[in-house]
Amino acid sequence: QLQLVESGGGLVQPGGSLRLSCAASGFTLDLTAIGWFRQAPGKEREGVSCISGNDISTYYADSVKGRFTVSRDNTKNTVYLQMNSLKPEDTGVYYCARDRLLFRRCPLPWASFDSWGQGTQVTVSS
Repeated sequence: QLQLVESGGGLVQPGGSLRLSCAASGFTLDLTAIGWFRQAPGKEREGVSCISGNDISTYYADSVKGRFTVSRDNTKNTVYLQMNSLKPEDTGVYYCARDRLLFRRCPLPWASFDSWGQGTQVTVSS
């Protein structure tokens, strides 16, 4: 059964850091791009970052560029999102999702992703 499980969220002060994990089961992560998304209260879900499979190409939304880093460990079938210099506007539920097609490079249309995880809450507040 295909499944993505996010973890690593929490409460952090502005300027702090968190590392989110997206663990996959039921499929091999290195065949497909993985996207990170977030949804703030009262707002639509937005794409944050993307990492390709074997190609290791990445993409970042302008709002997180220079602060977030996406990476993958194929031996653990897990993708990570390292978030530094966090701001209150980074608050939201963070999700990972899988590209519907195999072997594609980032950037990709955000609508191409499915198989969402349950999300992990990130709160940036003093």
